[in-house]
Amino acid sequence: MGNKIQQRVGLFGGTFDPIHFGHLRAAEEIKQILELDKVYFIPTAISPHKVDTNVTLSSKRLEMLKLAIEGNKYFDISEFELKSETPSYTIKTLEYFSKMEPAPELYFIVGNEQFDQMDTWRDYKRLFELSNFAVITRPGFSELSSSKVPLALKDDFRYYNCIENVISYTNKRKEIVFIEIKGIEISSTDIRAFVKSKKSIKYLVPDKVQKFILSEKLYA
Repeated sequence: MGNKIQQRVGLFGGTFDPIHFGHLRAAEEIKQILELDKVYFIPTAISPHKVDTNVTLSSKRLEMLKLAIEGNKYFDISEFELKSETPSYTIKTLEYFSKMEPAPELYFIVGNEQFDQMDTWRDYKRLFELSNFAVITRPGFSELSSSKVPLALKDDFRYYNCIENVISYTNKRKEIVFIEIKGIEISSTDIRAFVKSKKSIKYLVPDKVQKFILSEKLYA
């Protein structure tokens, strides 16, 4: 039997409370640009980076994710962090996925604001040994002249390439890719507020997710 081809896998973590079209469009654009074979949505159980603990039950967030990606063969869900009884540290997640057979080429998907705080994450330098990073940025970000890599990583990662809306840095083993996403300017916080104030969330979330939110009386 021949060797299995190494897959390029995106890992997209978050509370997804709720999942919305902004998440889905970002995942789709990154999948296409980086030519990923699969994108795993990884809902967190206990985020070590969020003070607000008023998060919807894991089972309901998971169901909304399932409804949102239904029928998309390139999108999948990992319950690894949901099943953990400890805070959802990214290092544990990357160690878990890096042990898959055959070992995939990982791309951890993260927002630019989160990426700027990565030197506060547990074992943050080891994160860049286990995975590449795909950093979601907004239109206009690529026009900035200053380095995009946090100070703590500048000694290791060097500017590599810039093609249209994609800026790459590399340390010869892994890469950090900043991708300008022309996505939908909406947040889960906005959606929860809309529901609470009885405003429409149509066209902000998939129809099945909207129906689930209303039927379960979430965020009311």
